[in-house]
Formats: sequence, C-alpha cells, structure tokens
Amino acid sequence: MARYIFITGGVVSSLGKGLMAASLAALLQARGYKVRIRKFDPYLNVDPGTMSPYQHGEVYVTDDGAETDLDLGHYERFTGVSARQSDNVTSGRIYQNIITKERRGDYLGATVQVVPHVTDAIKEFALADVDDLDFVLCEIGGTVGDIESLPFMEAIRQLRNELEPLQTLSVHVTLVPYIAAAGELKTKPTQHSVRELASLGIKPDVLLCRSEHPIPEGERQKIANFCNVRKEAVIPALDAPSIYSVPLQYHQEGLDSEVLRGFGITDAPAPDLSRWHDVTDRYFNPEGEVTIGVVGKYVGLQDAYKSLNEALVHGGLANRVKVNIRWIDAEIFEGEESDIAARLEPMHGILVPGGFGERGSEGKIASVRFARERGVPFLGICLGMQMACIEAARLAGHDKASSTEFGPTEEPVVGIITEWMTEEGLQTREAGGDLGGTMRLGAYPAKLAGNSHVSSIYGGATEISERHRHRYEVNGAYRDSLEGTGLVFSGMSPDGLLPEIVERPEHPWFVGVQYHPELKSKPFDPHPLFSGFIAAALRQSRLV
Repeated sequence: MARYIFITGGVVSSLGKGLMAASLAALLQARGYKVRIRKFDPYLNVDPGTMSPYQHGEVYVTDDGAETDLDLGHYERFTGVSARQSDNVTSGRIYQNIITKERRGDYLGATVQVVPHVTDAIKEFALADVDDLDFVLCEIGGTVGDIESLPFMEAIRQLRNELEPLQTLSVHVTLVPYIAAAGELKTKPTQHSVRELASLGIKPDVLLCRSEHPIPEGERQKIANFCNVRKEAVIPALDAPSIYSVPLQYHQEGLDSEVLRGFGITDAPAPDLSRWHDVTDRYFNPEGEVTIGVVGKYVGLQDAYKSLNEALVHGGLANRVKVNIRWIDAEIFEGEESDIAARLEPMHGILVPGGFGERGSEGKIASVRFARERGVPFLGICLGMQMACIEAARLAGHDKASSTEFGPTEEPVVGIITEWMTEEGLQTREAGGDLGGTMRLGAYPAKLAGNSHVSSIYGGATEISERHRHRYEVNGAYRDSLEGTGLVFSGMSPDGLLPEIVERPEHPWFVGVQYHPELKSKPFDPHPLFSGFIAAALRQSRLV
C-alpha cells in the first residue's frame, strides 16, 4: 500500500519545497523504502516547454519525452529514480484533458465543474502507477492562498478523507523571518499560513520552518501550540551551505523520523546515509579547484541552467575539486577579439550550453574558436555542438555557414528535421506545428565510433542513451567538409543519419553533443562527460 505525503508551502514562494521533497525522499530511500515524487503545478500552461527561461527557469526533460518543472531534476538527482511524464501535471493539462472529454461527449451532457471533475482528475493523477511504491511525495506548487492552487488543495482534502487514516500525511513548509530591527524571530507568519491551510480543510502534521537563524525551543513550542502540532513536528530548516548537505541536516533535525511516526511506523530500519556523507566530504574538502566559463544567453537567471550548474558540481565531486563557474553572456563576444581573450584566458574550460534563437550565436561561435585555437578544454551541449559545427564549416571555407533557425541561409550546416526513426517507427513533425510538437524530446540511442575519445569517456561503450530537447540538427551533407578540419563525427543515431557527437582527437579535450547529458547527472553518480571535462580542466589548470 502506497503512503502519500502532501507537501505545501506558505508565507512566501521560493522556500525550497522541491528541495525539501527531494531530501525527504532521499532519507526514506536510505531506510530501504521505494519512493516517487510528483509535482502539481497550478499554472495554466500545459507544460513549461514554451515558457521563457527567464520566467520559469530550465525545462527538465524525462526519458519518456515530457517537458517538466525543474524540481523534477532535484527529485532525480537526490533519489536516482528516473522521472516520467506521469510525475508532473499542470492545471493547463488537467483542463485541456477535461475540455477534450467534454467536447467528445464523455460526460453525457453533465455540467462540468471544478468539483468533482477537476478534483477527480487531480486525484486520478496522484493515485496512478503506485502499486510498487512505499511512499509517494506530492509537491503542490505555489503558495497556500493562491487562487490557482485551490483545486489541488481541495483534491488533497478529499484524498485525506478517502484513503486510510494512516495512509496520508501533510507537510507544510513555512518561513520564520528574523526582524533585525527588533532582534527577534517572528512566528506569526507561520501561524497565519497554517490557519489559511486549515481553512481549506487540511491540517498539517509536520511543519518545516525555514529560517536564517536557529529557532529556540521556546519558539518551536509556541509554533506547536498555535498550529496544533507536536513540538517535535516543528522542524527547523536553516539555510544550508550546500543543497547536498540538506538531507543530512533534515535527518539531524528529525524530519524523516517524525514523518514515519506520523504514519505509525516505529520500527523502520536506520538510514544508510554513507553516500551523502561521501558527497558532502568531497564537496567541503576539495583538493584543488578549476574555473569554468559558461558562455550562454540566459545567464541573467541561473535557474535557466540549473541542471548544468549541478552537473558541473558533480564533475568536481568526481575529481574532488571545487568548480568555480563564471557565467558569461555570449552577446559580449560579438565585438572585438581582444574582449574574448581577456574574458576566456583565465578559464580552465569553456562550456557552451543549449538555447534557442539567434541572439548570442556569434558570441558562442567565437568562444568555440577560442577554445579550438588555444587548446582549452571545450564541451558544447545541444546548440553548443551546433555552433562548433558551424565554426568548423567556416574554417573549411563555408564563410556563410549558419543555421536555418536564425533565418534563410545559403549554407545550412544546421537545419530543422521533420522525420527520424525510433524504436516505435518513423516519427514526423511539421515545421510550422506547435512549438513542443516539433522537437525531438526524451531519450534516444546513439552509436559510438570505436576507439573514439567519447567512447573511452563512456567506459568503452558502443551504444548510449541520452535525453534530447531540440528542433534543429546538424546537416549530415557537410560531414566530409567538417571532418576535413579535424572535427570527427564520433556518435551517430542508429540509422547513421543524425549526428549526435563530434570531437577533435588532436585537441586536449573537445567534445560537442546534441543531447543534454546534464539531465542524467547525480551527485553520487556524476555523468562521465562532466567528470571527463572537469578532469581535463584540472590538467589545464596545472599548465597555466
């Protein structure tokens, strides 16, 4: 029987519900339980795939091709459990499905309402595919009191009544602010937030109180008294020096023990937290450091590159070094060459990440050229690989080499693809279709060339599977011309038509990949590309 943990947030947004859910799941997993985490997003977009990175941060992609909230990245990184399409739902998707059914006549002429039709759809999502699980953690996006989240709150209330008495538990994440002028922690915001939640029919069982200062026992007792919970269920959640120390911190404060107690579980095995101790030891006790320049176009909001940031940290953990990331706006490199040298010479490695649109593309190409000419370790991801191919084409004499993504071009080294083969057969897309519908999304296999650098990075593998999110592909017609510059196509789709990986064997470390390896990296299992890239950067640091 799966047990449900419903996670809500109050007072303000950005309290870290996703990180809390991931940490709690990791602690339960460390005790031997099977867990899965789901995210309920109240916004009306069907998914975040068409939302601006500045609005929503990165779009996290699952193996089965779902474009989801970035919190699912936290879930995967902390538990190692691959997320899937059924782990993220939005109000937009719920309403889209309901309206489709209504137009089809599935409701037999009944009046379609929030209760029961919307709430039933939410409950159906929560209860699906949980037969083999011990715990399902359901995070509700937004803040208690938001209009958008009311149907989800009502669905939770109903589920808590419909399921067995010890089958559900509510965790509420709140803020206990420190007022510097008064020199006091204030518990009133938490009290009001819990009262708001109670007005919706949901009584929290555990309170996770975010604070910048330690919460004295007296204040914890005060919160417990006013919010109708045990003092032990008021869990302090102080700011942590690293997100990877959060599971250990929450365990020390008794979060997992209190949650298990809420389910009536008193004989749970002690958690094996050895891998988290190893991760934190590597993080806080590095034996060196490297500096990586990330030349992107969304650097104004680092959440736009959340998984990338964490994957670089993981590469540092694998090599026991600290990774200093320098976020560099690609547009500043579309000027004088001397500006590029001044910015990139201090870097031990250069990474050009994915993105959409022409803005900053010439700056990315200039960064690729600098890495190639100066022998600086280079990793290009998605658009970064495409820019590496365009740079090689220009080196080969195709001066007007470009991508059709940026407009009509005489030399389409990169172009949109509308057909490709999968295990299910031929996949087709319309160039002018819905934005999400024209993408190659999810996990796809690639065959690696024998004796290639990238094959050695993957431990001698000849075939890999990685996650994609892109609309344009490198044009295979330019392969001979590009390889004439020393750029080798070392990874291809199984049918040999779509370039997946390029590398320069004569370069100290130069790899471009069409997929997004950062999506599969974990602190206790760093992705080999990032481990290899940081190792190369470490060697570079010893040369300068």
